[in-house]
Amino acid sequence: MPAGFDPGPLQRAIDAAVERRQIVGCVIGVSQHGGLVHIATAGFADREAGRAMTPDAVFRLASLTKAVVCVAALTMVEAGRIALDDPVTRWLPWFAPALPSGQRPAIKITDLMTHRSGLGYAFGQAAGARYDTAGISDGLNDSGLTLEENMRRLAAMPLFEAPGTTWRYSLAIDLLGLILETAANKPLAQIVAERVTVPLGMADTMFVASPSISLVTPYADGPGAPIRMADAQTVPVGAGLLRFAPARAFNPRAFASGGTGLIGTAADFIYFLDAVAQEGGGILSPTMARRFVTHAVGDAIVGAAGSGMGWGLGVAVMRGPSVTGSPLSRGSWLWGGVYGNSYWVDPAAGLSVVALTNTALAGMTGAFPDTVKQAVYAG
Repeated sequence: MPAGFDPGPLQRAIDAAVERRQIVGCVIGVSQHGGLVHIATAGFADREAGRAMTPDAVFRLASLTKAVVCVAALTMVEAGRIALDDPVTRWLPWFAPALPSGQRPAIKITDLMTHRSGLGYAFGQAAGARYDTAGISDGLNDSGLTLEENMRRLAAMPLFEAPGTTWRYSLAIDLLGLILETAANKPLAQIVAERVTVPLGMADTMFVASPSISLVTPYADGPGAPIRMADAQTVPVGAGLLRFAPARAFNPRAFASGGTGLIGTAADFIYFLDAVAQEGGGILSPTMARRFVTHAVGDAIVGAAGSGMGWGLGVAVMRGPSVTGSPLSRGSWLWGGVYGNSYWVDPAAGLSVVALTNTALAGMTGAFPDTVKQAVYAG
């Protein structure tokens, strides 16, 4: 191991998190200057079965999917298959939701990638609100819908605000996935494989798990200790509910959710992060790779990302110092996933890190990811 990284603080931190029953298990990959230097593991892939976590454990990646799908879209932009300024209606003429005033403003592909589309998520509203009542899937449950059916339900909902104005986390990347399918005349899973995962050697990253793959068992925050997820599990978040269906990852009939659908390993995701950080890794031009991680939403407040944060073309971007004391440097980019995952890339420090846990939501937000960041920099 290179002398520049001491894994001791990280290992102690994650062992303590398991001991405190904050999380059930985790795998954390650390890369320096484009090369994987350490994979740390702790806890259980399946607590009840006593199955220990291993470096090659396969996780449900949830919203880590978004960055991969956005990079696939940018490869299609560079190939001239789509354009960032294309209106959604160029590819999906029926997708023209209205504002409460009745106006139907154009939504551009860039609005989808920057989450300024005027769309939302069902979990971002109170249970029983309009998305929930319409049966719109956030891509985590096994709805039985096709991707187009889900997006047609979304198209019937009023916009929250005019496109291009307000940052609101949303189903926009699921909609982007349907546009990619339409433009390429291929399933999203094939597009992502051909343009991202196969060229980068991400052999364990895919939308549907084969029966031979033993995914980590997911858990949800509970009183005293995380609880094993049921096949249909709800987890409160704000005023809304996240609706999980862990078995969805094995269902070949479930639509490929561009926002939440991938499974994969820590090593695979590090390959992806390093490819973008190292001038595009051969799948994007250096110029487009930089644009992907450059703040692109003006003065819009990216509240879900925390203080000092902006947004690029698929990831949160640190615009200035954080008031929360984060050790990340200005220009770092990051995001997380609700099954209990997070990642960041700090170009100034030459660091790429992915932290995959099987505990929602403690693995994604709060004390655990903050502790991991501090421990990595301490090493």
